[in-house]
Amino acid sequence: MPKVVRAGAVSHVGRVRSNNQDSGFIGKHIYGVADGMGGHAGGDVASSIAVKHLAEQDQIFDTVEDAERGLTEALLEANQLITDAVDENAELRGMGTTADLITRVDDEMVIAHIGDSRVYRYHENELEQITVDHTFVQRLVDAGRITPEEALVHPRRSVLMRVLGDVETSPDVDTYVVPAVEGDRWMLCSDGLASYVDEKKIADVLARTVESSREVADDLVQLALDNGAPDNVTVVVLELGARPLEPMRSRIVGAAANPLRYASRAPRRPKRILPDMLQSSRRLAQLPEREEFVPPSDEFLQQLIDEERKRKRWRRITWSAGLLILLAVIAGAAMLMYAWTQQQYYVGTYGEHVAVYQGVQATLGPIELSSVIEETQIPIEELPAYQQMQVRSTIPFPTLEDAQALVERLEDAADIN
Repeated sequence: MPKVVRAGAVSHVGRVRSNNQDSGFIGKHIYGVADGMGGHAGGDVASSIAVKHLAEQDQIFDTVEDAERGLTEALLEANQLITDAVDENAELRGMGTTADLITRVDDEMVIAHIGDSRVYRYHENELEQITVDHTFVQRLVDAGRITPEEALVHPRRSVLMRVLGDVETSPDVDTYVVPAVEGDRWMLCSDGLASYVDEKKIADVLARTVESSREVADDLVQLALDNGAPDNVTVVVLELGARPLEPMRSRIVGAAANPLRYASRAPRRPKRILPDMLQSSRRLAQLPEREEFVPPSDEFLQQLIDEERKRKRWRRITWSAGLLILLAVIAGAAMLMYAWTQQQYYVGTYGEHVAVYQGVQATLGPIELSSVIEETQIPIEELPAYQQMQVRSTIPFPTLEDAQALVERLEDAADIN
């Protein structure tokens, strides 16, 4: 049966943020990613609490059912730890974190998921998103209100429906069971990657032959940075095979890699450990947090649907107004151009005689931009060869008087009485 033969984890603060609120880990049997939310005073704390606890739960499960239950319980315990931290520190209120866990049980991969971090599988040259985002925008996609492409740029795409945190005592955790296939690569990532790098480019990186999974994770993070990712970026990559390709070492990255310096003032359990990151967090520049949590409700979903209707209606009005303005500009420019052409004159031929035209020798679609205003009795053949060539090629003039003056000279040349 396939095994996890190598794994890598990388976390980066991103191009804009001043601290990393993501955390990730690779254990011997369990692997995970968490993306904190709640501002500088809480997001990094929440993901750190979650990942440090989850990493301690690293174990082998006997059955798929045990793994689903065990991973879910681990996430709910992390949720309680975050809630306890908020109870003791009011300034942490509202903090939370997404979380994704994955482990192998025999020939199955078992996943536990909450939030909008993602788990992908690269299988037979195809990249597949396994988890479904717990966002209201995803609800709109599921309801057919917007397309997945529209969801990528929707102004409310960061509103989360489910997170670990002090917002809910027993949040719903989704679990997935997917076959473990030799040669597959699995990726867990925060939305700092998924929101700024398209899946085709992610698949291209996962398809490469490399020396280590850490190299793959590095390349994916670099892709996000090259695309200007302002958010934190965390990636965990696993590869399945028959025999180990590199030593499997446990590793924690991101905010959770920092030492735990905050001790609970009133611990409720002997084993409780909470990180103190508040003092250093206060000194950091305040950036608006990208994610926000709103309790899932039909009322808020309806609000988003109404907003989407207004956005589409406003977009139609804007596009229609823009189109009308563009057409008006084109029509105005065409009218000005036509008016200019009708102030021009040239001498040319009309049948076998010399004639004076108003306009320019051109057409605009089916519209002729010139017309004969004076047909003379000067035969072309009576003119000297050089003047015949000039008249046949047309001779432009800025005024009618100039054109008529040439006609008089041509009459003399042709000796017309």
